[in-house]
Amino acid sequence: MSGVDPRRLWQLVRKEFRQMLRDPRSKRMVFVAPIVQLVLFGYAVNTDVRHTRTIVLDRDRTAESRALLDAFTASGYFRIAGQAGRSADLVAALDHGDAVVAVEVPRGFAADLAAGRRASVQLLVDGTSANTANVAHGYATQIVAQYAAARMPGGPAGVDLRARAWYNPNLESRVYNVPGVIGTIVMMMGLLLTSLAVVREREIGTLEQLMVSPLTPAELILGKTLPVVAVAFVDLVLITGVALLWFGIPMRGSFAFLLLASLTYILSGLGLGLLISTVSSTQQEAFMAMFFFFLPAIILSGFMYPVENMPTLFQYLTLLNPIRHYLVIVRGVFLKGAGFAVLWPEIAVLLAMGLVVLSVATSRFRKTAA
Repeated sequence: MSGVDPRRLWQLVRKEFRQMLRDPRSKRMVFVAPIVQLVLFGYAVNTDVRHTRTIVLDRDRTAESRALLDAFTASGYFRIAGQAGRSADLVAALDHGDAVVAVEVPRGFAADLAAGRRASVQLLVDGTSANTANVAHGYATQIVAQYAAARMPGGPAGVDLRARAWYNPNLESRVYNVPGVIGTIVMMMGLLLTSLAVVREREIGTLEQLMVSPLTPAELILGKTLPVVAVAFVDLVLITGVALLWFGIPMRGSFAFLLLASLTYILSGLGLGLLISTVSSTQQEAFMAMFFFFLPAIILSGFMYPVENMPTLFQYLTLLNPIRHYLVIVRGVFLKGAGFAVLWPEIAVLLAMGLVVLSVATSRFRKTAA
């Protein structure tokens, strides 16, 4: 940038760091809050189905039926919460929320197995939570299929399917979700610090003093954004350390490459935060405007719902969302060990998006400040 004096810029950066770190509440918000959020979201955003409350009705009462029910509990996915005496008790348990899954083994189950006939088992699943119902149904189907294969090893020949999950062998949702939480936290901190820092100056009347000082608009913008870049990188290192050491998320790629790719992502966050500051007169307005963008961006990022499952129009809208592109990068680096050869399209999009948004925000900031 032309018209930038390194000495004046350094003094403004020092002033921003002192103002940011002088208040204990600001330090907690900048350095403690991201770690707390990662821990909370890492445990709360969990789509795994474990120890699902299950009620059973064993009408056969044979060694074979007990072995099948033991297979359910041994898997760790189901927990026997009660025994029913009749079929109506299964429905009542589902209606009252006492169980999520109900299993009924009919009479003659063992006899059918011994005779080589197809044995029947009834499975009822509470579909109030579609995700839990689908996952529990899949687990139960797999358990029954494995039980049948073990009981009839010489059965009819079929397809020998041996499935293996790549990159996430245990299919733990935490391994997939925690890197996504990292992306959302970095964006939120960039938006929050940039938008509130500028608006705070305008609200207390010091922005006009800075504009009439020898500082040029370029120095003022850099002085406001460079400390946020530094804080964003510190937060990225802190929450990545928590993800690796606390949650045990694998890091198969290069951390240096992740930092370099994150710079393009942080640029877009800075530009959006600066843009919000140009349309806000108070910190409250800036805070509301930030969440007006942030919440839809989270929904359209693929963090909670796959982009492929969205309507076609919304899939195209997600292409304008920097969080979506960064989640591809951070998950690719963490889980797949991907590098620039694979992730360069996302990096290029984030770089172009960041430069455009930052240019528009800088132009509007100069006009509103003037």
